[in-house]
Amino acid sequence: METRAIMQPVNPVLPGVGFTAERLLAPRQAIVAFFSRVAVTPPGVETVALEDAAGRVLAVSVVADDDYPNAPRALMDGFAISARTVPGRLKILGSVAMGVAPETAVTVDSAMRIPTGGMLPPGTDAVVPIEDARAQDDFVWIEASIAVGANVAPRGADMCKGEALLAPGRRIAAAEMGVLAAVGTTHVAVYRRPRIAVLSSGDELIDPSRRPRAGEIRDSNRYAIAASLRAMGASPLHYPTLRDEAAEFDRALQTALSECDGVVLTGGSSVGERDRLPEAVARIADPGVVVHGLRVKPGKPTLLGANGGKPILGLPGNPASALFILEAVAAPIVGALSGAPVQTSTVVARLAEPAASRIGWTAYIPVALQNDGGLPLAHPLAVHSFSVSLAARAAGFVVMDEQEDSLPAGSLVTVQRFLGGC
Repeated sequence: METRAIMQPVNPVLPGVGFTAERLLAPRQAIVAFFSRVAVTPPGVETVALEDAAGRVLAVSVVADDDYPNAPRALMDGFAISARTVPGRLKILGSVAMGVAPETAVTVDSAMRIPTGGMLPPGTDAVVPIEDARAQDDFVWIEASIAVGANVAPRGADMCKGEALLAPGRRIAAAEMGVLAAVGTTHVAVYRRPRIAVLSSGDELIDPSRRPRAGEIRDSNRYAIAASLRAMGASPLHYPTLRDEAAEFDRALQTALSECDGVVLTGGSSVGERDRLPEAVARIADPGVVVHGLRVKPGKPTLLGANGGKPILGLPGNPASALFILEAVAAPIVGALSGAPVQTSTVVARLAEPAASRIGWTAYIPVALQNDGGLPLAHPLAVHSFSVSLAARAAGFVVMDEQEDSLPAGSLVTVQRFLGGC
């Protein structure tokens, strides 16, 4: 029977030693290391109706099917004329109707009323705004000269037939929806939303419907993680809680990998005796564990692994740590699986109180925002990784990089808002 050579992580944990600072990777290093070993691609393509395409990711190029506009159109209400005929008095031949190609040709001594967006009649090459003309009965007086093409959108001014407008990997928002409709795309080829298994690990976890006894904890992680994944464009699927028995752990992880495009698991990723995830991933996945342990606060016991192109994200069991790591570190991996970068929202604020970190470590500082009439004030919150309510109390977080050990009060900071927030 052929045995698989187990690939070592980029930063292997020494047996009997546990995490050591010199072997931990900074978050950016971890992501680079992950993508250097794992080729993550969207799981497939499906076609959806245009009205269902918002928020999805394009899987094909979109090109213009015609010139837009497909004929010269007026940019203002006024009179369609031949520019060489003014200044002067012109006879009004009638009005251009919207949505109809005018058949009457305008001669050198005449004009036609035209609304904004109306198609220029034959013989005209400019539009005189209504406020620059004086009309009476069947005549209009235009007292100033005008350039050819003035107040006219020429054919193809917006889009030319065959022009590439939207590239694969573009997330469809309001502007993209407008383009798709304009070029007649009523059904859109998009990347299928990746199915990501969401699992929690721990004998102490119980369903939220139950009342905890001493030592038990309601499993809140899976719901926070699933909501964040959904905001990233994935389809989370809940799987049963993993218990600490090794055989059961392996079987459940294998099942999730066989049925989904990726796995996110909270708990069991550290170096304790009952932290089953690292060994399980090494046994059943290839390349297995890529990164184990980050030089970050909170979230040190993070695992990044894969089975083929299917990511395995092992997040800390502590609720605040798990959400911070998913949104601050693992989001690029989920984005690659979804076909487009995860869209984040940031706001510039001013620190109301100083913030502290540790040189050589990346820190995620949760902050509450206060409207101060100008730039909002960011109030740093104490980081308790065990806290379920911390992320709900915060509007987002500030990233302090490895070169910073403090930020004084009054510093301008960029606050990354939690996904799905306002």
